[in-house]
Amino acid sequence: MPKEKVLIKLQRHEWPDEIEAKRRRRNRWSVMIVLLVLTFGFGWLFGSFLNKPVLQLPADSSRYQRLDAIVETLKAQWYFGKDIENLEQTLIDRAISGMIEQNGDRHTSYMSAEEYQQFEQSLGMGFVGIGVQYYTVDGMHIVERVFRNSPAEKYGVQPGDIIFRVNGQDVTNMEASEVADIVKGEDGTPVTIDFIRAGEVISKEIIRGPVLHSAFGQILANNIGYLEINQFGSSTSNEISGYLDDMKDENVTKLIIDLRDNGGGYLDALIRISSFFLPNNTIVIRQQYKDGSADVGRTVGNEYTNFEEIVILVNGNSASASEVLAAALQEQRGVKVLGTTSYGKGTVQVTRTFSDGSALKFTTAQWLTPNGNVLDGVGVIPDIEVRLHEVFYYETLMMSENMTFRYDSVSDFVEVAQQSLDFLGYQVNRVDGYFDLSTQEALTVFQQAYNLESTGELDTKTYQVLSTEVVRYWHSNRQRVDTQLQAAIEELS
Repeated sequence: MPKEKVLIKLQRHEWPDEIEAKRRRRNRWSVMIVLLVLTFGFGWLFGSFLNKPVLQLPADSSRYQRLDAIVETLKAQWYFGKDIENLEQTLIDRAISGMIEQNGDRHTSYMSAEEYQQFEQSLGMGFVGIGVQYYTVDGMHIVERVFRNSPAEKYGVQPGDIIFRVNGQDVTNMEASEVADIVKGEDGTPVTIDFIRAGEVISKEIIRGPVLHSAFGQILANNIGYLEINQFGSSTSNEISGYLDDMKDENVTKLIIDLRDNGGGYLDALIRISSFFLPNNTIVIRQQYKDGSADVGRTVGNEYTNFEEIVILVNGNSASASEVLAAALQEQRGVKVLGTTSYGKGTVQVTRTFSDGSALKFTTAQWLTPNGNVLDGVGVIPDIEVRLHEVFYYETLMMSENMTFRYDSVSDFVEVAQQSLDFLGYQVNRVDGYFDLSTQEALTVFQQAYNLESTGELDTKTYQVLSTEVVRYWHSNRQRVDTQLQAAIEELS
């Protein structure tokens, strides 16, 4: 018998079924589905012509007996089934997923045991390692953040350090994920990392330990606190309270809560986190159920009263629990919201797990703001709309090796390059994808600055360096070029 889990999830994560659905759309269905369609399509249309046996079902067969018969037939006779590991389970998982994907609710989904395990781990936002966040530019892995109470903080790793060698292995030009795999390990085991700091190599033997990284906090200029919440996981409230305690000790009275790209998480985590910023017993969320009944979620105490002014940052990827928090503080405390309109995910899901480890996640309610406003499909509308530079709103486009664009050509690649040049401070007269003389001149200057062949043309190498420079410039000058963060700081100054 299935068993109920009482964890209620308010989120817009990339669920395994959503990832799978996107993958199928990109590939125009997976190979197995294509083969299934072809096999049964030709069988139904031309069965008698091809003289193939027809699967006979008893006259009183139920729908479930039919499914069993199809699965058994495929197991026994389907030629391509030999290429699929654990065929029966795969067929059942795909059948359930297909049934759910057609019900019109994109937030109801079925997860196999492996998918559910991965999802649960992702919500935990914990791992064993050293506790740094880094970005990669030109093959170099540069530490951007050192997480609170992490091994890296204990051993003196600093933002700006370059990860050079791990256990004697040069990791320059490695993929970021490969470096992470080498750095991570078992709790209590040592890892030797050589960092480059101010041109000098600094070697540190760090003892790995548990790292929690669903939140990050620091104190900015003008004594303004900055709290970034990446998701509402099981440990997030504890992480946040540590940063807020530090700010309270430093008499910080102004706070920026950054919910950009936060896809949500657990309802109980939302309640605990909301309680940090609202008085006890304040309504945070209203839920409406299928039968018309409703209930409310309220704060449970532990408010930090030192924060006299708060500003919240949201964007189009802020969803579900992050939208609830933003709307609650907006309505219940008059907090100003800056950025762009949030995603608009206003339904509640619960998860039912099964004995084989798989799980059904399904919608049970719609949530409303404390004032009863619907946010599903609407989102949180900012009090002050602020956009980042337009270069950050383009999808990633990859140029092929043989592609080159020059004066008087038109291309989406040219448009991205123009936006990149503009963001980096080069003079371009247009950003619409038409390759004019100003684009040619700007590219020439850029190529000279980065020791590239000065052709004034957009080739693959120039495009790649432009892309990496945008990333480097963003991370190196975050507080200056993050226009949304700047607007929040100005609002509190």
